[in-house]
Amino acid sequence: MKVTVLTGGTSAERDVALASAVQVVAALRSRGHQVSVVDTARGYISEEDEATLVPSKVGTKPPTTARLEELQRGVLVGSLSQIPAIKGADVLFLALHGGAGEDGTIQSVLEVIGVPYTGSRALGSALAMDKDLSKKLFEAAGVPVAKWIMVPPSRALEAPVALPVIVKPSKQGSTVGLTLVKSIEQLKPAIDLAFQHDDEVMLEEFIPGRELTVGVLDGKALAVGEIIPKHEIFDYECKYQPGMSEEIFPAKLEDKIAKEAQRLAVLAHHALKLGNYSRIDFRLSPEGKLYCLEANTLPGMTATSLLPQSGAAVGIPFPELCERICAGATRQ
Repeated sequence: MKVTVLTGGTSAERDVALASAVQVVAALRSRGHQVSVVDTARGYISEEDEATLVPSKVGTKPPTTARLEELQRGVLVGSLSQIPAIKGADVLFLALHGGAGEDGTIQSVLEVIGVPYTGSRALGSALAMDKDLSKKLFEAAGVPVAKWIMVPPSRALEAPVALPVIVKPSKQGSTVGLTLVKSIEQLKPAIDLAFQHDDEVMLEEFIPGRELTVGVLDGKALAVGEIIPKHEIFDYECKYQPGMSEEIFPAKLEDKIAKEAQRLAVLAHHALKLGNYSRIDFRLSPEGKLYCLEANTLPGMTATSLLPQSGAAVGIPFPELCERICAGATRQ
């Protein structure tokens, strides 16, 4: 199979995307597939140049705004159809995270090009990226969520806020721009930070307890995992730096809680009309109640990523997982 991995891009999660691409490329080549790499900000990357142009590690912080603005000047989204590695591929594997790579923009372009691609369609991608809309759809489907309010661009709060609270951009991932606010003095700086990454900001009730995640593949839930970060929250550094979190698959849970998490993960997946795979994140309160945090339409595929661990815990090794994701693209 000819697979072209689309990666890079110009979102704050660019480094995560590149690190995911390294893992996916190696896995698919190990199964005998012909794999090419295209950075949506820089174009085709030859196999000889992959080692220097596609880093395998994620830094402790996202790329700077200046670096992303520099990359945006060369963005190739509108000319992807002219790249031979894209036109001639059997499947496009999207190792993209955040921004135009995950919000439906790239997906809309690829629909026009007509080559099958992994992940969700444009509508599902857009719904999952917008945390306000996705929470409303979760509620309508019977998936519990934490209370939340939105801060408009005027930044005037329309409702009192009970602390502690999570402040985050509405359309961002990897906890970029996210702050756990415990005092009223921290609130405005946290909102200002979040507005650097989006035009809408969400204030979400902080749910103390355990961090859980569930992979979904081909309409079925994979293993439930628990994340125990070194920091108080599962932030960017804890997500991508080895040793900064303990990840347990399968999670040590009562059977009824694990099954409920799996049920809700599939329900959330379908509520957003997602594709053949996703990762759904939860908090488990001390009282034993599950709250859905968000759905990830293109979950990380790095060395420390959660979806591959969720698959491995039910007997799906990483190369097979990548192949099944590719196969799902051709059926959508």
